[in-house]
Amino acid sequence: MRNTLVAYFSATGTTAAAAKHLAEILEADIYEIKPEIPYVKADLNWLNPLSRSTKEMKGGKARPAIIKGDVDVSGYDTVYLGFPIWWYIAPTIVNSFLETQDFSGKKIVLFATSGGSDFGKAVQKLQPSCPGASIEEGRVFKGKPSKDDIENWVK
Repeated sequence: MRNTLVAYFSATGTTAAAAKHLAEILEADIYEIKPEIPYVKADLNWLNPLSRSTKEMKGGKARPAIIKGDVDVSGYDTVYLGFPIWWYIAPTIVNSFLETQDFSGKKIVLFATSGGSDFGKAVQKLQPSCPGASIEEGRVFKGKPSKDDIENWVK
């Protein structure tokens, strides 16, 4: 599955653990989407209308700056894209990542971690950031998934 990439954003480590398990199971390459300014606990307080995450998610137009990594998606057919669910969609930093590459002709399979929400409008909100790509909902894992949970999903 070397033509498969697992790319992920993780604010607290939960999605990172899931992505690492997935990459191992698929024998895929892995890439972390890193914000230029790391998120701290106060940034993630969705109950605070002034928190960083709340401001970024309001309206969906924010594009948090990311650290430019050495990933080139041109050699991949399939990209598994992981993130925590924020406000029933992907964090806008995921759009930032998608807008740095050409995903035309790629299959993007979403996976997410969540305390209880589903994908909501994630596909609808991500599609404009990667025109020409096919995005499909994969799986939302409630809480912290085990390697067995991920392996069962992949099967």
